Amino acid sequence: MRLLATAAALCLALPAAHAEVRAWKFRVLLDDREIGQHDFTLRSAGDVRELRSEARFDVRILFISAYRYRHEATERWSGNCLQSLVAQTATNGEQVTVSAATQEGRLVVEHAEGREAHDGCVMSFAYWNPQILRARRLLNSQTGELLPVTVASQGEETVRVRGQPRAAQRHRLSARGLSIDLWYADGRWVALEADAEGGRRLRYELL
Repeated sequence: MRLLATAAALCLALPAAHAEVRAWKFRVLLDDREIGQHDFTLRSAGDVRELRSEARFDVRILFISAYRYRHEATERWSGNCLQSLVAQTATNGEQVTVSAATQEGRLVVEHAEGREAHDGCVMSFAYWNPQILRARRLLNSQTGELLPVTVASQGEETVRVRGQPRAAQRHRLSARGLSIDLWYADGRWVALEADAEGGRRLRYELL
């Protein structure tokens, strides 16, 4: 696909000598049972940022795999605006690819349902960037959908981060079929919880 090739070219790694690197590694739990890990690495050089993420979840029931999830994505940003994306998601072996690239001032997204072009500054569900709390729409890198979102402050709470209590601001991000709680301490993302199927709760704990 031409757009996928374009996005891949735009997602070339930043020069290591000039990049500032930040990383988040989360243990992922379904209710209180650990099911995997989700890692994020952010490289920044001036106004250009590159985010790589990788998630691996496995849910087993009586030693049988009931759910297997793999997600890998590379995003390229200019400031707070997404410039390109290449993402691959495999759920129980079924793989979906989403790509995006800027063309003539618009973000063109290619996904399983076709191709769409979006005007203006587009952000993904970039939890690492507190600016998403001001967004009114976010791009789902797993499906390619641009979703209207609302964000509501839930106040300050004390959460445990790497075993230590931290004061953090809690926010609830809502979209069609999604309810995600995010915690930020001193402007840095430290925790996430989200509703899952069957009334269960997905939780990210920072390692």
